[in-house]
Amino acid sequence: MRRTLLPLVVLALVSLPLAARAAEYRVQAYPLPPGGGPHDVAVGADGIVWYTAQHSGHLGRLDPATGKVDLVPLGEGAHPHGVIVGPDGAPWVTESGTNAIVRVDPTTRAVRSWPLPAARGPVNLNTATFDRQGRIWFTGQNGVYGRLDPRTGAMDVWDAPRGRGPYGIATTPGGDVYYASLAGNHVARIDVDTGAATVLEPPTKGQGARRVWSDSRGRIWVSEWNSGNVSRYDPASGDWRTWKLPGDQPRAYAVYVDDQDKVWLSDFAANAMVMFDPVSERFTSYPSDRAGARVRQILGRPGEVWAPESGTDRLLVFRRR
Repeated sequence: MRRTLLPLVVLALVSLPLAARAAEYRVQAYPLPPGGGPHDVAVGADGIVWYTAQHSGHLGRLDPATGKVDLVPLGEGAHPHGVIVGPDGAPWVTESGTNAIVRVDPTTRAVRSWPLPAARGPVNLNTATFDRQGRIWFTGQNGVYGRLDPRTGAMDVWDAPRGRGPYGIATTPGGDVYYASLAGNHVARIDVDTGAATVLEPPTKGQGARRVWSDSRGRIWVSEWNSGNVSRYDPASGDWRTWKLPGDQPRAYAVYVDDQDKVWLSDFAANAMVMFDPVSERFTSYPSDRAGARVRQILGRPGEVWAPESGTDRLLVFRRR
């Protein structure tokens, strides 16, 4: 499938005077083409950053060295949600508008699509992760999770144990896959061989588990939208721990654990990125310099944490000094 590449150059690279401007991090903002509504972001080993322009139906490519942005159209009716960089170095997209898993060739920008079974209907695709066998797992908020093997094209889709809600999904260093269910108020561990999902109950009822991420020890961190908590599940012991984000009525949307096992969250209520140090059990808040930032997902690579401000059409990066 051939696609037209739309080149755009962002002329201004903005260094933010955020209060978080903690000496430990240097914060920079990259303006994006207006109206895209960047939802999810992923950065490759080469430093190139990909993001889903959900409102315009594109996958964006940012070169941080120059600020140049290219937009790759994902087709008529596209409404991309998640993006991750796969083991092949290519961006993979959960494309909810066309109900498909999409791969964009990082060199040619060619778009390849694997539609979900027609009998399933629209599943409201959300987020994806790769397992250690090169298969991509994904969630659909309408009550499903699934698996695609890109080598064979085989796709399996399962009904979630409690119906609607599957949202964030992540793979641990050991190869286990977990997803969070926003509407179902739980976390589930997937058996990557059989596809069976085992429900794990966070200690706070009705918490609204939204996204999950693993630390280097395979412990699962959960951002809780309804409760404003961040929780941690330890598979080795089965124990949970929970911490409330600072401020009044926090809304924890995204969670990401960096290469130093610091836990990053986005708080819609505080309009801020929040970093939690599990050793000191202290939070550090990094408020945005613009109202309505709405960071919906966080990803990174060693030394960098990337956050898309869906409400301001910017990408933020926190670089460790």
